Amino acid sequence: QVQLVESGGGLVQAGGSLRLSCAASGRAFSTYTMAWFRQAPGTGREFVARIGWLGVNTDYTDSVKGRFTISRDNAMNTAYLQMNSLKPEDTAVYYCAADRAIRPVTYNYWGQGTQVTVSA
Repeated sequence: QVQLVESGGGLVQAGGSLRLSCAASGRAFSTYTMAWFRQAPGTGREFVARIGWLGVNTDYTDSVKGRFTISRDNAMNTAYLQMNSLKPEDTAVYYCAADRAIRPVTYNYWGQGTQVTVSA
C-alpha cells in the first residue's frame, strides 16, 4: 500500500510554470506506475500523464504534450509534473495516482489533490 501527498500547486499567470510533487510513503515505490490526473470545475477527472517504474516510459494526453513533463525519483519516493507554458484551460485540481499494473486501466491509490489556477 502507498499513501500519496501532492504539493506545488498555486496561482500563476498564463505562460508561466509550476512543478507539482507527489510524495509517496509506504513500500516499494519503484514498483508503482505513477500518473497525474486533473479535474476542472464541472468536468470529470482527466488523465494528464503517466510514467513507468523506471522512469523511461511516459504517456501524455495530447493537450499537454510539449508543455508538461512527468518524472520520478525512486530514491526520494517522489513523482513530479513540470508544467510549462501554462494556459487558463490548465486550471484544475491535480491528482497524483499510483498502481502496481504496468499500464493501469484504473488506479488504486490517489492523493488529495492540489489546486492549479492559471490566470489570463
